[in-house]
Amino acid sequence: MSLLLFTIKRLALMIPVLLFLTAVIFILNSVSPIDPARAVLGNAASDEQVEELREEMGLNDPLPTQYVDYLQGILEGDLGTSARLAQPVTEGLTEAFPNTLELAAVALVLTVVFGTLMGLATAGGWRGAKILRAIMVSGASAPTFLLGIAGILIFFSALDWLPASGTTSYDNAPDGPTGFLLVDSLIAGEPAIWWDGFKHIIMPAIAIALIPAVAVGRTLRSSLITALGSDYVRTARSKGLTERQILVRHGLRNAVGPPLSMLGLQSGLMLSGVVVVELVFAWPGIGLYAAQAIPVADFPVIAGVALVIGVAYVVINAIVDVLQAIADPRIRL
Repeated sequence: MSLLLFTIKRLALMIPVLLFLTAVIFILNSVSPIDPARAVLGNAASDEQVEELREEMGLNDPLPTQYVDYLQGILEGDLGTSARLAQPVTEGLTEAFPNTLELAAVALVLTVVFGTLMGLATAGGWRGAKILRAIMVSGASAPTFLLGIAGILIFFSALDWLPASGTTSYDNAPDGPTGFLLVDSLIAGEPAIWWDGFKHIIMPAIAIALIPAVAVGRTLRSSLITALGSDYVRTARSKGLTERQILVRHGLRNAVGPPLSMLGLQSGLMLSGVVVVELVFAWPGIGLYAAQAIPVADFPVIAGVALVIGVAYVVINAIVDVLQAIADPRIRL
């Protein structure tokens, strides 16, 4: 099977998963005590006005009809209205999601870097590998929120090296064209703002990345040890290649499949970790957006955030499967 055909087939498998996800969220939304019509009009509206709007919104239709309308609304970018802010949920997500995506992207890069370094160092017996492994495993044994709080106490309160909240200290920080501060500040030619944004994002990103990095590093180590015992590695040794050359050139390519699978599984933990970490660091993303909606039972916001996180998880796993097929063509068969 060609890579293109495999990719198309894998993307097609996303459709039933996404439909099931939307069905679950729709059912939860249907049993929510929040009346969407009342949320739009406010508490001052009369019952007649609310009932009229319910009829216009199709809330009195049979559930199957409402579900079809709900799917159509999702495709059109309509996720309902926040009961707390009286604001379209899509608008709130549009404002918050770039910050979450930037934080998740930095955390993903750190996960790959830390996990690869841990796997290579421990499998290759590099100097200091045991110390590195002990530090990472010890850190990963703590809950994500505790890592964030510990980071604030050490690097903000005690050492005053890093800021404790927000995305930047600058009021005039660029907010376009990408919506990612680290990218936009470089485009605008503002290295000071970039450095300030980096200092704000590095601590929450590490708190998110540490646990997945240890899982990826352990999986990579096991795969590398298996690969280093294969025939082609013995042939490479007979040619006089150093252990480091064998590890990087021959072992890593053939051992990357299981770590990629683990990275896909850990992406769900990373996304859930983003929600918690954003609350700890007051990071203005969808995690903080959802956390502020939970105490007041603002279900449209909660459902919208759950949908975005669920779609992101499905898409990430699809990308991981395609990357595995690129790394190991046998998967396409």
